[in-house]
Amino acid sequence: MSSDSGIARIRVVVGKPGLDGHDRGAKVVARALRDAGMEVIYTGLHQTPENIVEIALQEDANAIGLSVLSGAHNTMFKRVLELLKERDAEDILLFGGGIIPDEDVKYLKSIGVQAVFGPGTPLDEIVAFVKQSVTPLS
Repeated sequence: MSSDSGIARIRVVVGKPGLDGHDRGAKVVARALRDAGMEVIYTGLHQTPENIVEIALQEDANAIGLSVLSGAHNTMFKRVLELLKERDAEDILLFGGGIIPDEDVKYLKSIGVQAVFGPGTPLDEIVAFVKQSVTPLS
């Protein structure tokens, strides 16, 4: 997974799990990551955790970013982590965002979600997190 200059690129799958139909934030984050030189695969709306993990594996992704606004964040993030473990792919970084209460952010981090970004988070903060947290595949 190299760019034209021969430098490995970070590959990120941006997913919208569940019945949540609001994808503007996910698309904005996907565009920011792409503009920062990352390869981004956007799954589209209404994906299952199984679909998102399968896409990440097929695309040799370094990271998965989930956008969850439906209130099902604890269930969705936990299921993605379980599937990554089942598929021996725990090296894929999981992060996400949405309207998630602070107590749930603490829970998500305790089970292995690396970062949770709330509404209004500057895009450069999300980009910097991914760049600092991921080692691109060569």
